[in-house]
Amino acid sequence: MASVWGRLRRRVLTPSDSETSLDKRGFNKKNPEAVELLENVGKYFLRGYGHAVEARTIEEAEENLEQIPEQFRGFSYEGAGMGLAMLDGLPLPGKDHVTRFLQGRGANHVYIIYVGVGWAMARLPRFAWPKFESLDPLLGWLALDGYGFHQAYFKTQKYVEGQYQDPHFPWPAGQSAYANRVIDQGIGRALWFVAGTDAELATKMIEKFPEARRGDLYAGAGLAATYAGGPDEAELTGFADRAGIHRHMVAQGSAFAAECRVLSDLVTPHTHLAVKVFCGTTPEKAAQRTIDLREGLEADGDLPTYEVWRQRIANEYVSLGGVNS
Repeated sequence: MASVWGRLRRRVLTPSDSETSLDKRGFNKKNPEAVELLENVGKYFLRGYGHAVEARTIEEAEENLEQIPEQFRGFSYEGAGMGLAMLDGLPLPGKDHVTRFLQGRGANHVYIIYVGVGWAMARLPRFAWPKFESLDPLLGWLALDGYGFHQAYFKTQKYVEGQYQDPHFPWPAGQSAYANRVIDQGIGRALWFVAGTDAELATKMIEKFPEARRGDLYAGAGLAATYAGGPDEAELTGFADRAGIHRHMVAQGSAFAAECRVLSDLVTPHTHLAVKVFCGTTPEKAAQRTIDLREGLEADGDLPTYEVWRQRIANEYVSLGGVNS
């Protein structure tokens, strides 16, 4: 059971469920089913956040997270990642909550937990951000994906309509250009929510951005379309087709989502459908190939190993169409 201090901490630190309602955010409402899906994602994200900041121990938080329905459990682990990163960044007793979380059951949710760390970065002062070198050297970049999602989700006018980029983004030091690319991947994920899972509308939003940014945006949207779901097969196929020369980037994002779901043993029927449409294979095979392509990674000039890895994955799907082999 949570302590009195834990319950108070949850009450003070946890955002209201209303913050993730589509009405509050002004997002598109495709149909009642899509609204219910996206609002459940928000609800369970915040539930995970609350479990994390209230629990007396990491193990107690894990036990509560494991009670979340499988379809939404990953989002709860994402919320918990944010909550624990908030505790690490605030002047409260105890640190290294995220590190300890990733040493337990969180290890099977490493992708999504680092995304949650990025949510916390968007709410913490910059001096309280984690040290980049303290994160996994490959997957730690996902914190910027989470940061981008948060900003597009809560500051939609600025980051989506205004297409804002910080030319001097400070984290990691000296890598503003690539940091903005990962932030765009998070913005692409958020566009799936802003569009209310309407694939055609998501495409129209992406196509308003400069061409140089669209590949990363499509990758993020492909990840969200696979992990969160929403559309039927025809709509997913239309989205992949409209991506055109960025078709393989949609597949790259989808493969990431597959690996995330397979690793955590939370594969859903929609995961199978989206990976079949976007990658032409099963979630298990897409996930394994994603893991295999980590072998022998080295940075390429200004591109870190994370981007080299993403390019390797995307190149696996060039033959599906949209770009020349």
